[in-house]
Amino acid sequence: MSPNPILPMELNGQVLVAGAGVSGIGCAVLLADLGVTVVVADDNEAAREKVSSATSGRATTIPVDQARADMGEYSLVVTSPGWRPDSPLLLDAAAAGREVIGDVELAYRLDRAGVFGSPRTWLVVTGTNGKTTTTAMLQAMMAQGERRALAVGNIGVAVADALIDPERVEILVAELSSFQLHWSSQLTPDAGVLLNLAEDHIDWHGNFAEYAAAKAKVLGGAVAVIGADDPRVVAQAAGIAPARLRGFTLGEPELGQFGVAGGFLIDNSAGEQLQLAPVDGIEPDGPAGVLDALAAAAIARSQGISPTQIATALKGFRVAGHRGQVVHEVGGVRFIDNSKATNPHAADSALAGLDSVIWVAGGQLKGAEVDDLIRTHAPKLKAVLLLGVDGPLIAAAMSRFAPQVPVRLSTAAEPAAALNEVVGWAVEIAQPGDTVVLAPAAASLDMFTGMGQRGDLFAAAAREIMVETGASGSTENV
Repeated sequence: MSPNPILPMELNGQVLVAGAGVSGIGCAVLLADLGVTVVVADDNEAAREKVSSATSGRATTIPVDQARADMGEYSLVVTSPGWRPDSPLLLDAAAAGREVIGDVELAYRLDRAGVFGSPRTWLVVTGTNGKTTTTAMLQAMMAQGERRALAVGNIGVAVADALIDPERVEILVAELSSFQLHWSSQLTPDAGVLLNLAEDHIDWHGNFAEYAAAKAKVLGGAVAVIGADDPRVVAQAAGIAPARLRGFTLGEPELGQFGVAGGFLIDNSAGEQLQLAPVDGIEPDGPAGVLDALAAAAIARSQGISPTQIATALKGFRVAGHRGQVVHEVGGVRFIDNSKATNPHAADSALAGLDSVIWVAGGQLKGAEVDDLIRTHAPKLKAVLLLGVDGPLIAAAMSRFAPQVPVRLSTAAEPAAALNEVVGWAVEIAQPGDTVVLAPAAASLDMFTGMGQRGDLFAAAAREIMVETGASGSTENV
């Protein structure tokens, strides 16, 4: 931290932090350490006590109703990203003319003000799907350079923790959600990428237009990278000067784009058709992994990372858990854990590029439609094995749009039992060349503690059932 830092003007008054969860406590500690007068509002007494302990009593804690009554006393409201825009306290803040920002926006303003030394380089990744893998790939590419880069936001460490790291972080590679971007106004990445867009979190944002507009905030900087194969993303980029815009595509790239040709990732941003890295070996396998690698490469190249450095980073890159890992392979049959595919758009990416598929799906659809997903992939589906609360809805859609595909539905309520049942069916059906893919197209909390447990139980079932049936195989990709 700089000696005697000059804080942004809005922090010179009394700052209200809405919410005493992990984000709220982090903001309260950060502001208290800077000498800012902090009040934290939350109706959970135990959570308020945690704030008092974490800040050594330097932050005042109050119930939400008291904060609403005292709204005129605050110079700024910092909200936890999970608080919806229609929360009464935040509506009161807007009515009183008080600016509401999020924790990432707060960190950005402090960084740009030089509170923690000279400002960092901000590289921001967002989209409906693929954010975590792209961010991790980009961090690996930036790590090949001379400046220290760190993955932050929804992957890695909190942005504020990176700013106060005793070993200075020069480059923040940030995965940001639509919630975090909604509560930003000054945040302008040095380079930002919008991967893709599909309907998600509409209950929070109110409509798709608001959701898409929040995501598109990452395109306001000197370098704006977009998924050129996604019409909704392209629409959000309308009006951006060509000099700032870079696209990425699975096809051969036009001038100003990154794409694929001759089995290589290609940089055609300046018309030179530079080979960056071979497509073969990119993890996760398939179109989704290639698109993520192209998006990361487009940002990395804008920051001076060489083709050789990009190739080195991708060669050593391993996908995070539940995002397309091959968790078991035996007798020419692969088992892929894409439990992170928690909506139809993500499941579409998970199934793309595969041929003969035994699809394991189901969970909480949250109102999402699977009709287009099934129509698109029906020709490659050998069987569909379902579980979870909305498994019957997927079964009904299968009967309408792919009645020729065998469907089985587990009624088991216990998580391990359900996955053992569907994986057992998959083992009965699978032949060499088939791929068994867990790509639920649905959330997991109807049966599981989270998508991680769902993926872990799928992988365990694949290995155990294969052993029980006398099969053996490679698990080197686990």
